[in-house]
Amino acid sequence: METIILAVVIAVVVLGALGGLVVGSRRRKPLPPPPPSPPDITAAPPAEPHVGDEAETPREEPRRTIEEVDLPGGSAPTAVEEPPVVEELPVPAIEVPEPTAGRLVRLRARLSRSQNALGKGLLTLLSREHLDEDTWEEIEDTLLTADVGVQPTQELVDRLRERVRVLGTRTPEELRALLREELLTLVGPDLDRTVKTEPATGRPGIVMVVGVNGTGKTTTTGKLARVLVADGRSVVLGAADTFRAAAADQLQTWGERVGAHTVRGPEGGDPASVAFDAVKEGKEMGSDVVLIDTAGRLHTKTGLMDELGKVKRVVEKQAPLDEILLVLDATTGQNGLVQARVFAEVVDISGIVLTKLDGTAKGGIVVAVQRELGVPVKLIGLGEGADDLAPFEPEAFVDALIGD
Repeated sequence: METIILAVVIAVVVLGALGGLVVGSRRRKPLPPPPPSPPDITAAPPAEPHVGDEAETPREEPRRTIEEVDLPGGSAPTAVEEPPVVEELPVPAIEVPEPTAGRLVRLRARLSRSQNALGKGLLTLLSREHLDEDTWEEIEDTLLTADVGVQPTQELVDRLRERVRVLGTRTPEELRALLREELLTLVGPDLDRTVKTEPATGRPGIVMVVGVNGTGKTTTTGKLARVLVADGRSVVLGAADTFRAAAADQLQTWGERVGAHTVRGPEGGDPASVAFDAVKEGKEMGSDVVLIDTAGRLHTKTGLMDELGKVKRVVEKQAPLDEILLVLDATTGQNGLVQARVFAEVVDISGIVLTKLDGTAKGGIVVAVQRELGVPVKLIGLGEGADDLAPFEPEAFVDALIGD
Protein backbone atom coordinates (compact mmCIF):
# COMPACT_ATOMS: atom_id res chain seq x y z
CA MET A 1 0.00 0.00 0.00
CA GLU A 2 2.77 2.35 0.81
CA THR A 3 4.41 1.48 -2.42
CA ILE A 4 1.40 2.65 -4.40
CA ILE A 5 1.22 5.93 -2.55
CA LEU A 6 4.91 6.55 -3.18
CA ALA A 7 4.50 5.89 -6.89
CA VAL A 8 1.61 8.38 -7.12
CA VAL A 9 3.64 11.07 -5.37
CA ILE A 10 6.58 10.57 -7.70
CA ALA A 11 4.29 10.80 -10.73
CA VAL A 12 2.80 14.06 -9.52
CA VAL A 13 6.26 15.53 -8.94
CA VAL A 14 7.41 14.53 -12.45
CA LEU A 15 4.32 16.05 -14.09
CA GLY A 16 4.82 19.30 -12.20
CA ALA A 17 8.41 19.51 -13.29
CA LEU A 18 7.53 18.95 -16.91
CA GLY A 19 4.81 21.64 -16.75
CA GLY A 20 7.26 24.17 -15.39
CA LEU A 21 9.70 23.52 -18.22
CA VAL A 22 7.02 24.10 -20.86
CA VAL A 23 5.88 27.37 -19.33
CA GLY A 24 9.41 28.61 -19.06
CA SER A 25 10.17 27.94 -22.72
CA ARG A 26 7.07 29.82 -23.77
CA ARG A 27 8.05 32.82 -21.71
CA ARG A 28 11.45 32.95 -23.34
CA LYS A 29 9.97 33.38 -26.92
CA PRO A 30 9.70 37.12 -28.03
CA LEU A 31 6.20 38.30 -28.54
CA PRO A 32 5.30 40.29 -31.81
CA PRO A 33 5.31 44.07 -31.39
CA PRO A 34 1.89 45.56 -30.83
CA PRO A 35 0.33 47.54 -33.74
CA PRO A 36 1.08 51.27 -33.72
CA SER A 37 -1.65 53.29 -32.19
CA PRO A 38 -3.23 56.03 -34.45
CA PRO A 39 -2.04 59.54 -33.77
CA ASP A 40 -4.27 61.84 -31.94
CA ILE A 41 -5.95 64.29 -34.43
CA THR A 42 -7.13 67.52 -33.02
CA ALA A 43 -10.28 69.21 -34.29
CA ALA A 44 -8.34 71.95 -36.10
CA PRO A 45 -4.65 72.84 -36.56
CA PRO A 46 -3.43 75.65 -34.50
CA ALA A 47 -3.95 78.93 -36.29
CA GLU A 48 -1.05 81.18 -37.15
CA PRO A 49 -1.01 84.34 -35.11
CA HIS A 50 -1.72 87.61 -36.87
CA VAL A 51 0.36 90.72 -36.54
CA GLY A 52 0.09 91.97 -33.00
CA ASP A 53 -1.84 88.93 -31.77
CA GLU A 54 -0.59 86.35 -29.35
CA ALA A 55 0.39 82.95 -30.66
CA GLU A 56 -2.72 81.19 -29.55
CA THR A 57 -5.66 79.54 -31.20
CA PRO A 58 -8.41 82.09 -31.97
CA ARG A 59 -11.52 81.58 -29.94
CA GLU A 60 -14.99 81.25 -31.43
CA GLU A 61 -17.01 84.37 -30.98
CA PRO A 62 -20.75 84.64 -31.50
CA ARG A 63 -21.79 86.39 -34.68
CA ARG A 64 -25.08 88.00 -35.58
CA THR A 65 -26.93 87.46 -38.86
CA ILE A 66 -28.04 90.32 -41.07
CA GLU A 67 -31.58 89.91 -39.76
CA GLU A 68 -30.35 90.56 -36.18
CA VAL A 69 -28.48 93.74 -37.04
CA ASP A 70 -30.42 96.95 -36.53
CA LEU A 71 -30.22 99.12 -39.65
CA PRO A 72 -31.15 102.80 -39.90
CA GLY A 73 -34.81 103.16 -40.70
CA GLY A 74 -35.68 99.80 -39.23
CA SER A 75 -36.32 98.07 -42.58
CA ALA A 76 -34.39 95.18 -44.06
CA PRO A 77 -32.54 95.86 -47.33
CA THR A 78 -34.19 94.72 -50.51
CA ALA A 79 -32.24 93.45 -53.47
CA VAL A 80 -32.61 95.68 -56.55
CA GLU A 81 -32.27 93.89 -59.89
CA GLU A 82 -30.64 95.96 -62.58
CA PRO A 83 -32.24 95.71 -66.01
CA PRO A 84 -30.15 93.78 -68.54
CA VAL A 85 -28.05 95.92 -70.82
CA VAL A 86 -29.25 95.59 -74.41
CA GLU A 87 -26.77 96.65 -77.05
CA GLU A 88 -28.51 98.63 -79.75
CA LEU A 89 -27.25 98.01 -83.25
CA PRO A 90 -26.25 101.19 -85.03
CA VAL A 91 -28.79 102.34 -87.57
CA PRO A 92 -27.07 102.59 -90.96
CA ALA A 93 -26.99 106.12 -92.29
CA ILE A 94 -29.03 106.72 -95.43
CA GLU A 95 -26.76 107.64 -98.30
CA VAL A 96 -27.65 110.19 -100.94
CA PRO A 97 -26.54 108.86 -104.35
CA GLU A 98 -25.16 111.27 -106.89
CA PRO A 99 -27.53 112.40 -109.65
CA THR A 100 -27.72 110.23 -112.74
CA ALA A 101 -27.75 113.09 -115.22
CA GLY A 102 -24.50 113.01 -117.18
CA ARG A 103 -23.11 110.17 -115.09
CA LEU A 104 -21.50 108.46 -118.08
CA VAL A 105 -19.86 111.73 -119.06
CA ARG A 106 -18.32 111.95 -115.58
CA LEU A 107 -17.04 108.40 -115.94
CA ARG A 108 -15.75 108.97 -119.46
CA ALA A 109 -12.11 109.14 -118.41
CA ARG A 110 -12.33 105.71 -116.80
CA LEU A 111 -14.06 104.27 -119.84
CA SER A 112 -11.62 105.77 -122.29
CA ARG A 113 -8.56 104.38 -120.49
CA SER A 114 -9.68 100.84 -121.21
CA GLN A 115 -11.66 101.21 -124.40
CA ASN A 116 -9.98 103.68 -126.74
CA ALA A 117 -7.57 101.08 -128.11
CA LEU A 118 -10.24 100.30 -130.72
CA GLY A 119 -10.61 103.90 -131.84
CA LYS A 120 -6.90 104.62 -131.83
CA GLY A 121 -6.18 101.49 -133.80
CA LEU A 122 -8.73 102.38 -136.46
CA LEU A 123 -7.49 105.96 -136.71
CA THR A 124 -3.90 104.79 -137.13
CA LEU A 125 -4.86 102.44 -139.96
CA LEU A 126 -7.06 104.98 -141.72
CA SER A 127 -4.27 107.57 -141.57
CA ARG A 128 -1.92 105.54 -143.74
CA GLU A 129 -0.88 107.11 -147.00
CA HIS A 130 -2.10 104.19 -149.07
CA LEU A 131 -5.24 102.29 -148.01
CA ASP A 132 -4.69 99.05 -149.89
CA GLU A 133 -6.45 95.71 -149.38
CA ASP A 134 -4.05 94.66 -146.68
CA THR A 135 -4.88 97.79 -144.68
CA TRP A 136 -8.63 97.19 -144.97
CA GLU A 137 -8.12 93.62 -143.82
CA GLU A 138 -6.27 94.94 -140.77
CA ILE A 139 -9.20 97.26 -140.07
CA GLU A 140 -11.55 94.28 -140.24
CA ASP A 141 -9.35 92.29 -137.87
CA THR A 142 -9.27 95.19 -135.42
CA LEU A 143 -13.06 95.37 -135.36
CA LEU A 144 -13.49 91.62 -135.00
CA THR A 145 -10.96 91.51 -132.17
CA ALA A 146 -13.00 94.19 -130.41
CA ASP A 147 -16.06 91.84 -130.43
CA VAL A 148 -18.02 93.97 -132.88
CA GLY A 149 -19.22 90.90 -134.75
CA VAL A 150 -18.88 89.72 -138.31
CA GLN A 151 -21.94 91.35 -139.88
CA PRO A 152 -21.53 94.77 -138.21
CA THR A 153 -17.83 94.74 -139.06
CA GLN A 154 -18.52 94.15 -142.72
CA GLU A 155 -21.08 96.94 -142.81
CA LEU A 156 -18.75 99.41 -141.13
CA VAL A 157 -15.77 98.59 -143.39
CA ASP A 158 -17.90 98.92 -146.53
CA ARG A 159 -19.17 102.36 -145.50
CA LEU A 160 -15.71 103.56 -144.52
CA ARG A 161 -14.18 102.45 -147.84
CA GLU A 162 -16.91 104.20 -149.79
CA ARG A 163 -16.69 107.47 -147.90
CA VAL A 164 -12.87 107.59 -147.91
CA ARG A 165 -12.84 106.91 -151.64
CA VAL A 166 -15.53 109.44 -152.51
CA LEU A 167 -14.64 112.20 -150.06
CA GLY A 168 -10.89 111.76 -150.22
CA THR A 169 -10.73 112.18 -146.45
CA ARG A 170 -7.15 112.43 -145.27
CA THR A 171 -6.58 114.87 -142.39
CA PRO A 172 -6.69 113.52 -138.81
CA GLU A 173 -9.62 115.76 -137.94
CA GLU A 174 -11.64 114.57 -140.92
CA LEU A 175 -10.82 110.94 -140.23
CA ARG A 176 -11.85 111.28 -136.58
CA ALA A 177 -15.14 112.91 -137.51
CA LEU A 178 -15.80 110.24 -140.12
CA LEU A 179 -15.01 107.37 -137.77
CA ARG A 180 -17.11 108.90 -134.99
CA GLU A 181 -20.10 109.25 -137.27
CA GLU A 182 -19.90 105.67 -138.52
CA LEU A 183 -19.37 104.16 -135.08
CA LEU A 184 -22.28 106.16 -133.69
CA THR A 185 -24.49 104.84 -136.49
CA LEU A 186 -23.38 101.32 -135.68
CA VAL A 187 -24.12 101.73 -131.96
CA GLY A 188 -27.60 103.02 -132.69
CA PRO A 189 -28.26 106.52 -131.33
CA ASP A 190 -32.00 106.32 -132.07
CA LEU A 191 -32.76 103.28 -129.89
CA ASP A 192 -34.98 103.79 -126.84
CA ARG A 193 -32.65 103.23 -123.90
CA THR A 194 -35.01 104.37 -121.15
CA VAL A 195 -35.35 101.93 -118.26
CA LYS A 196 -39.13 101.66 -117.93
CA THR A 197 -39.73 102.20 -114.24
CA GLU A 198 -42.60 104.65 -114.33
CA PRO A 199 -45.38 103.58 -111.93
CA ALA A 200 -48.71 102.78 -113.53
CA THR A 201 -52.14 103.43 -112.07
CA GLY A 202 -52.45 101.54 -108.80
CA ARG A 203 -49.17 99.67 -109.10
CA PRO A 204 -45.41 100.29 -109.21
CA GLY A 205 -43.13 99.78 -112.16
CA ILE A 206 -41.75 96.22 -112.05
CA VAL A 207 -38.24 95.28 -113.20
CA MET A 208 -36.78 91.75 -113.16
CA VAL A 209 -33.02 91.23 -113.39
CA VAL A 210 -31.76 87.96 -114.95
CA GLY A 211 -28.45 86.50 -116.08
CA VAL A 212 -25.92 83.71 -115.62
CA ASN A 213 -23.80 83.07 -112.53
CA GLY A 214 -21.11 85.60 -111.73
CA THR A 215 -22.23 88.45 -113.96
CA GLY A 216 -23.09 90.71 -111.01
CA LYS A 217 -26.89 90.61 -110.95
CA THR A 218 -27.32 91.30 -107.24
CA THR A 219 -24.77 94.11 -107.31
CA THR A 220 -26.39 95.54 -110.42
CA THR A 221 -29.82 95.41 -108.74
CA GLY A 222 -28.47 97.29 -105.75
CA LYS A 223 -26.77 99.88 -107.92
CA LEU A 224 -29.92 100.32 -109.99
CA ALA A 225 -31.81 100.99 -106.77
CA ARG A 226 -29.34 103.80 -106.08
CA VAL A 227 -29.90 105.22 -109.57
CA LEU A 228 -33.66 105.24 -109.04
CA VAL A 229 -33.44 106.72 -105.54
CA ALA A 230 -31.17 109.45 -106.91
CA ASP A 231 -33.97 110.28 -109.35
CA GLY A 232 -36.48 110.58 -106.49
CA ARG A 233 -38.14 107.14 -106.71
CA SER A 234 -39.19 104.90 -103.82
CA VAL A 235 -37.94 101.34 -104.31
CA VAL A 236 -38.82 97.85 -103.03
CA LEU A 237 -36.25 95.10 -103.56
CA GLY A 238 -37.29 91.47 -104.05
CA ALA A 239 -34.53 89.02 -103.02
CA ALA A 240 -35.65 86.12 -105.23
CA ASP A 241 -32.14 84.67 -105.35
CA THR A 242 -32.79 82.08 -102.64
CA PHE A 243 -30.08 79.62 -103.73
CA ARG A 244 -26.87 81.56 -103.33
CA ALA A 245 -25.70 81.90 -99.74
CA ALA A 246 -26.03 85.45 -98.35
CA ALA A 247 -27.54 86.81 -101.59
CA ALA A 248 -30.54 88.20 -99.69
CA ASP A 249 -28.24 89.75 -97.06
CA GLN A 250 -26.19 91.38 -99.79
CA LEU A 251 -29.26 92.86 -101.46
CA GLN A 252 -30.70 94.02 -98.15
CA THR A 253 -27.46 95.84 -97.38
CA TRP A 254 -27.70 97.67 -100.69
CA GLY A 255 -31.28 98.62 -99.86
CA GLU A 256 -30.52 99.84 -96.36
CA ARG A 257 -27.91 102.23 -97.68
CA VAL A 258 -30.51 104.18 -99.67
CA GLY A 259 -33.62 103.45 -97.60
CA ALA A 260 -35.16 100.80 -99.90
CA HIS A 261 -37.34 98.07 -98.37
CA THR A 262 -36.23 94.47 -99.03
CA VAL A 263 -38.60 91.50 -99.26
CA ARG A 264 -36.90 88.17 -98.67
CA GLY A 265 -37.75 84.54 -97.96
CA PRO A 266 -36.05 81.51 -96.40
CA GLU A 267 -32.80 80.30 -97.91
CA GLY A 268 -33.56 77.63 -100.49
CA GLY A 269 -37.21 78.71 -100.67
CA ASP A 270 -39.37 79.22 -103.72
CA PRO A 271 -38.04 82.24 -105.66
CA ALA A 272 -41.37 82.74 -107.42
CA SER A 273 -43.08 83.15 -104.05
CA VAL A 274 -40.58 85.81 -102.96
CA ALA A 275 -41.03 87.70 -106.24
CA PHE A 276 -44.82 87.50 -105.85
CA ASP A 277 -44.65 88.87 -102.28
CA ALA A 278 -42.31 91.68 -103.34
CA VAL A 279 -44.74 92.94 -105.96
CA LYS A 280 -47.62 92.59 -103.52
CA GLU A 281 -45.86 94.60 -100.81
CA GLY A 282 -44.75 97.16 -103.38
CA LYS A 283 -48.37 97.75 -104.33
CA GLU A 284 -49.51 97.94 -100.70
CA MET A 285 -46.75 100.41 -99.80
CA GLY A 286 -47.43 102.59 -102.83
CA SER A 287 -43.82 102.32 -104.02
CA ASP A 288 -42.72 103.63 -107.39
CA VAL A 289 -40.54 100.68 -108.45
CA VAL A 290 -40.09 97.01 -107.53
CA LEU A 291 -36.73 95.46 -108.49
CA ILE A 292 -36.60 91.64 -108.47
CA ASP A 293 -33.19 89.97 -108.24
CA THR A 294 -33.22 86.38 -109.55
CA ALA A 295 -30.77 83.55 -109.03
CA GLY A 296 -27.93 83.07 -111.45
CA ARG A 297 -28.34 80.04 -113.68
CA LEU A 298 -26.39 78.35 -116.41
CA HIS A 299 -28.00 78.86 -119.77
CA THR A 300 -27.39 75.18 -120.54
CA LYS A 301 -29.53 73.95 -117.61
CA THR A 302 -33.05 73.48 -118.98
CA GLY A 303 -34.68 72.98 -115.57
CA LEU A 304 -33.29 76.22 -114.17
CA MET A 305 -34.32 78.15 -117.24
CA ASP A 306 -37.86 76.74 -116.96
CA GLU A 307 -37.93 77.91 -113.35
CA LEU A 308 -37.02 81.43 -114.49
CA GLY A 309 -40.03 81.34 -116.79
CA LYS A 310 -42.14 80.30 -113.79
CA VAL A 311 -40.95 83.33 -111.79
CA LYS A 312 -42.03 85.58 -114.65
CA ARG A 313 -45.46 83.96 -114.89
CA VAL A 314 -46.06 84.16 -111.13
CA VAL A 315 -45.10 87.84 -111.00
CA GLU A 316 -47.44 88.63 -113.85
CA LYS A 317 -50.35 87.31 -111.78
CA GLN A 318 -49.89 90.43 -109.67
CA ALA A 319 -48.98 92.88 -112.43
CA PRO A 320 -47.27 92.86 -115.83
CA LEU A 321 -43.51 93.25 -115.97
CA ASP A 322 -42.34 96.59 -117.33
CA GLU A 323 -38.71 95.64 -117.84
CA ILE A 324 -36.60 92.47 -117.96
CA LEU A 325 -32.93 93.35 -117.85
CA LEU A 326 -30.30 90.81 -118.89
CA VAL A 327 -26.97 91.30 -117.11
CA LEU A 328 -23.96 90.29 -119.19
CA ASP A 329 -20.29 90.26 -118.31
CA ALA A 330 -18.70 92.37 -121.05
CA THR A 331 -15.43 90.48 -120.74
CA THR A 332 -16.98 87.22 -121.96
CA GLY A 333 -17.22 88.54 -125.52
CA GLN A 334 -18.88 86.20 -127.99
CA ASN A 335 -19.69 83.67 -125.25
CA GLY A 336 -22.02 86.24 -123.76
CA LEU A 337 -23.98 86.31 -126.99
CA VAL A 338 -24.74 82.61 -126.67
CA GLN A 339 -26.02 83.16 -123.14
CA ALA A 340 -28.10 86.12 -124.25
CA ARG A 341 -29.73 84.13 -127.01
CA VAL A 342 -30.93 81.40 -124.62
CA PHE A 343 -32.29 83.87 -122.06
CA ALA A 344 -34.16 85.75 -124.77
CA GLU A 345 -35.94 82.53 -125.70
CA VAL A 346 -37.18 81.94 -122.13
CA VAL A 347 -38.12 85.47 -121.06
CA ASP A 348 -38.76 88.56 -123.14
CA ILE A 349 -35.56 90.54 -122.69
CA SER A 350 -36.23 94.26 -123.01
CA GLY A 351 -32.84 95.69 -122.13
CA ILE A 352 -29.20 94.77 -121.52
CA VAL A 353 -26.84 95.71 -118.71
CA LEU A 354 -23.15 95.32 -119.56
CA THR A 355 -20.97 95.00 -116.48
CA LYS A 356 -17.16 95.12 -116.12
CA LEU A 357 -16.83 97.36 -119.15
CA ASP A 358 -13.94 99.15 -117.48
CA GLY A 359 -11.64 96.12 -117.57
CA THR A 360 -10.40 94.04 -120.48
CA ALA A 361 -13.75 94.12 -122.26
CA LYS A 362 -13.84 95.31 -125.86
CA GLY A 363 -16.24 98.14 -126.67
CA GLY A 364 -17.57 96.32 -129.71
CA ILE A 365 -19.66 93.98 -127.52
CA VAL A 366 -22.23 96.77 -127.30
CA VAL A 367 -22.82 96.56 -131.04
CA ALA A 368 -22.76 92.77 -131.18
CA VAL A 369 -25.24 92.10 -128.39
CA GLN A 370 -27.68 94.70 -129.66
CA ARG A 371 -27.55 93.19 -133.13
CA GLU A 372 -27.93 89.64 -131.71
CA LEU A 373 -31.00 90.33 -129.53
CA GLY A 374 -32.52 93.31 -131.23
CA VAL A 375 -32.76 95.12 -127.86
CA PRO A 376 -30.67 98.09 -126.69
CA VAL A 377 -27.96 98.32 -124.07
CA LYS A 378 -29.53 100.47 -121.39
CA LEU A 379 -27.01 100.42 -118.55
CA ILE A 380 -23.28 99.84 -118.28
CA GLY A 381 -21.10 99.10 -115.26
CA LEU A 382 -17.76 100.90 -115.18
CA GLY A 383 -16.30 99.74 -111.88
CA GLU A 384 -16.95 98.38 -108.41
CA GLY A 385 -18.01 101.66 -106.83
CA ALA A 386 -21.57 102.09 -105.59
CA ASP A 387 -22.33 104.74 -108.21
CA ASP A 388 -20.44 103.21 -111.13
CA LEU A 389 -23.61 102.05 -112.92
CA ALA A 390 -24.55 104.56 -115.61
CA PRO A 391 -27.28 104.92 -118.22
CA PHE A 392 -25.82 104.16 -121.62
CA GLU A 393 -25.27 107.28 -123.73
CA PRO A 394 -24.16 106.47 -127.30
CA GLU A 395 -22.41 109.78 -127.94
CA ALA A 396 -20.36 109.70 -124.75
CA PHE A 397 -19.52 106.03 -125.33
CA VAL A 398 -18.23 106.61 -128.89
CA ASP A 399 -16.22 109.63 -127.78
CA ALA A 400 -14.57 107.45 -125.17
CA LEU A 401 -13.81 104.81 -127.82
CA ILE A 402 -11.97 107.08 -130.21
CA GLY A 403 -10.35 109.20 -127.49
CA ASP A 404 -9.52 112.88 -127.63
